[in-house]
Amino acid sequence: MAKAKRKAHNPHEDDVYPSEEQGISKEETTEEREKEMESGELPEDPLTEEGREALLDEDAIDPWEAGFAEGASEEGQHGKDALTGEPLMDVENVVEAEVEGKTYRFASKKNAEQFRQKKLTEKKKKK
Repeated sequence: MAKAKRKAHNPHEDDVYPSEEQGISKEETTEEREKEMESGELPEDPLTEEGREALLDEDAIDPWEAGFAEGASEEGQHGKDALTGEPLMDVENVVEAEVEGKTYRFASKKNAEQFRQKKLTEKKKKK
């Protein structure tokens, strides 16, 4: 009996890191967050634009604190190449690409194109 040849694992082609793994989650709308904050369901979070505005209006934080929180709110988002999972910390020119309505970041244009092709292939397989 002949053994089936096993394809070598190539992380650049085989691994597609889901949005959740990159810290990308479904965003609520501004109206949804504001409504939840007003009703008390959601705390006034300085890491969201709506939360910062509410806290500034209430004089609960100073403008410099709001600015700091705004910068911190993006920390960790898209911190990895969406194709390879490699950290983007030492990448000089990070490439952003929108794929299926979501923004992803990559270490190179080549990775962005490979990711886009991978997503298209997956979409075709689902049909």
